[in-house]
Amino acid sequence: MNIISAPQFNGKAHSKFQALAKPIGAICNIDCSYCYYLGKQQLLGYSANDKPVMTDAMLENYIKQYIEGQNTAEIIFSWHGGEPTLLGIDYFKKVVQFQDKYCPPYSRVSNDLQTNGTLLNKDWCQFFKANDFIVGVSIDGPEALHNHHRTNKAGRGTFDKTMRGINLLHEYGVNFATLTCVNDVTSLQPLTVYRFLRDEVKSPQIQFIPVVDKEAISTNGKWLELGHQAIIPVQGNVAKWSVLPEDWGTFLIAIFDEWYQHDFGKVMVPYFENFIGVWMGNDSTMCTLSELCGKGLAVEPNGDVYACDHYVYPEFKLGNIKQNNLAEMALSQTQQHFGFAKQKSLPKQCQQCDFLFACHGECPKNRIARSIDGELGLNYLCSGWLSFFTHIDPILSTLIERNGYALER
Repeated sequence: MNIISAPQFNGKAHSKFQALAKPIGAICNIDCSYCYYLGKQQLLGYSANDKPVMTDAMLENYIKQYIEGQNTAEIIFSWHGGEPTLLGIDYFKKVVQFQDKYCPPYSRVSNDLQTNGTLLNKDWCQFFKANDFIVGVSIDGPEALHNHHRTNKAGRGTFDKTMRGINLLHEYGVNFATLTCVNDVTSLQPLTVYRFLRDEVKSPQIQFIPVVDKEAISTNGKWLELGHQAIIPVQGNVAKWSVLPEDWGTFLIAIFDEWYQHDFGKVMVPYFENFIGVWMGNDSTMCTLSELCGKGLAVEPNGDVYACDHYVYPEFKLGNIKQNNLAEMALSQTQQHFGFAKQKSLPKQCQQCDFLFACHGECPKNRIARSIDGELGLNYLCSGWLSFFTHIDPILSTLIERNGYALER
């Protein structure tokens, strides 16, 4: 899987798309209050006793199609769940073997894997290190904040086991990042969360994600989320663990100020790195803040492919890799329509906003509020984002101009 210095692509245009593979589906060993995915189990047709796993044949088919659909120097595989480490190390040894089998000489394969960290041990860490996996670990802050929503099936906190996993990643030199969900509790203590991740976890990359969930309702024993067709703006009730828009703004502002004053150039916070580039006129590096959607598919254990990880619903199913080609689905008219819908469904308030260039209405799944004109489809987090952008605008503008760059909007 060595990459040559001057890749040759046989005259073909570069093709690239991203997919989140979920080889164990919506199965997890813990029970987070705010998990948006475990509730998909019934929707996808799994019973409570089912343990869906992508078979070896399906796994090889997926890896083959994913590699064949891209002719770039680096091909990135992303493994999510549920909890993918429940599959065991031998399963991911097969992943690497299939990747070696199909990777062309002009490319190299890399892998990232998202985990809650509770099942990590020395064997996992040795495997990750030997195969250059990047590991994303979900941790929400110090013990009390983390355990508030992230519990096991018996309702006990998972902090100790997650920290044990993180310490092993450090011990074995595994490249990792942290993912912190900003919810109704963590949002109220931004500096406590950030300083813990920086000073105690020593996270090489600190990622934040706002929790915005619509309440679920029970219909004949089946749980459905309200407003799941949010690509078409739908109004819905927000679950109690969701971050308040204003708290999202103050959370980002507090951490940005700390980061800019003390950690600029030393601690990687993808949101902040992204906005520096965006203020310089570059495209966003984050899908939720990009102008268009549709660049990240979700692949289920049975081979079903969906438009996005947040849209694993029947109406957003693109096909199945047993009958349909993965790259063709990724570049299909249906998926393009899904992607452009983000731009085309912006309310007038967004279109006229001075900071449209910075967020493009953010993730469509969060467009459940009404604009000042009463138009449905405003992003729930809009007021928080607006406060944050207003705060960082003069700081980033001065920084960029001081370093000789023209400010672009």
